[in-house]
Amino acid sequence: MTNLPLSQSGKSALEVATEATKQAGEILLAHFHRKKEIKEKSKSNLVTEVDILSERTIAKLLSNEYPGYNVLSEELAPSTPLTGYTWVVDPLAGTNNYVFGIPFFCINIALVKDKDILLGITFDPLRGELFGAEKGKGAYLNDSPIHVSERASLQISLLSFDPGYNEIQGKKLLSTITRLWPGVHSLRSMGSSSVALAYVACGRVDLYVRSDLQPWDIASGILLVKEAGGKVSDWQGKPANLQNKDIIAANNKLHQEFLSQLE
Repeated sequence: MTNLPLSQSGKSALEVATEATKQAGEILLAHFHRKKEIKEKSKSNLVTEVDILSERTIAKLLSNEYPGYNVLSEELAPSTPLTGYTWVVDPLAGTNNYVFGIPFFCINIALVKDKDILLGITFDPLRGELFGAEKGKGAYLNDSPIHVSERASLQISLLSFDPGYNEIQGKKLLSTITRLWPGVHSLRSMGSSSVALAYVACGRVDLYVRSDLQPWDIASGILLVKEAGGKVSDWQGKPANLQNKDIIAANNKLHQEFLSQLE
């Protein structure tokens, strides 16, 4: 269990991160039904002016409260090194959903120290759901403790997946899912790895698998699932870290069963 330093104004890191996500959430909600300026970073990988506005709002608050900390963020500072205390920020996780008007997106903020994830928050502003975790202190949804699913077989489980942007890994994942499909309860593609990981942590989704990820996609989700009693690994079964591109998240039993099926 880690006691994190207080901010400039005497707030806890959790309070600061929570405030930042809620300010960003107000921005996302205010622009959700408006026309947006959209750019394509790569095939199917979009960014809007709302991503940038949300990110600047978060970064300003975090930097004011913790001026000595680094900020690694998807749009404005994607190359910040993970050394010392670093905030890892995704100002709009689920941009494609957001652009197409699908009400399924969130904001991610995590605090890491030398790649060790100490705190994570995933906030869904549409539903007012704040998923949070601090290392060694468990995971919660709006102050209520949460735990991963206890289902012990893929046959009765709901699996979620997203193929990502890497064509080779995406095809590998889709091939596995297609082969498994008759033998699982149901499948979902969320369009936001951050929301999906939060749903694994609270037991709404039994297992989540995804390829082609970045640190801001998974920083808070890895901690949420671990603190909720689950397991997160790469596709070889090694414990997940911020550098992993491909992950599997579930309870221990389902994780092992799926790993044995992954092509």
